[in-house]
Amino acid sequence: MSTTTTPAGNPAERLARALDAAALEARPLPGGGSGLTDVAEAYAVQKALVARRLARGERPTGVKLGFTSLAKMRQMGVADLIHGRLTDRMEVPDGGRCEVAGLIHPRVEPEVAFLLGASLAPGGDPAAVAAVAPALEVIDSRYDGFRFSLPEVIADNTSAAAYAVGPWTAPRDLGGLGALGNLGVVLELDGRPAETGSTAAILGHPLRALAAAARLAGPLAAGTVILAGAATAAVPLPPGTHVRATVARLGTVSLTTGEAA
Repeated sequence: MSTTTTPAGNPAERLARALDAAALEARPLPGGGSGLTDVAEAYAVQKALVARRLARGERPTGVKLGFTSLAKMRQMGVADLIHGRLTDRMEVPDGGRCEVAGLIHPRVEPEVAFLLGASLAPGGDPAAVAAVAPALEVIDSRYDGFRFSLPEVIADNTSAAAYAVGPWTAPRDLGGLGALGNLGVVLELDGRPAETGSTAAILGHPLRALAAAARLAGPLAAGTVILAGAATAAVPLPPGTHVRATVARLGTVSLTTGEAA
């Protein structure tokens, strides 16, 4: 029987408190040691974890999807995507500075972002999308060595740490969102290519992320940002690094990490 519906101080709240402290103090927890085995309970922990951030004054801005690569799904032995929540405190301005000194072992990956201009109904109608942009997501597992079970990474808000979004493009300026299906993606660190890939790595077509987001994280209101998933593998993100992602037809997005403390 699930214990996540009991009052504050229950196992979900205790793990949320531990994950929050791990992030604030940059001290990882041992992966596999939480005893968490159930996905529904994992999302209850995630909800409690995000609630702690909101209680400190953060504002929700969007959602992110994980395991959007079919190869990654097979590697993890899962049959569905996972999702996490974004807040304004995670957002880095395009070309801005991301302080990684307070993170544990950050990595970065290039993505496609959607901006909703209307509420996203079940099924994920692309007509709800107001604009699309290149994006960077910084991930930082709160578990030692990025080692965790599926429920543990869900509880940890799918390793969300920071994100940057490049210039928004209206769907009509692309000739429709169908044009996103197979665009080249390059991730550069300090001007050198680190990863190359295609938007097709995102569920075969990034538009499929809309239906997934509506199903997993809905309802989603106008103004919500959706990070559709990684287009390449994530790479380590050291201090003092300039990162740029280029998505064909969408443009570029960049950030620079602060120097080591």
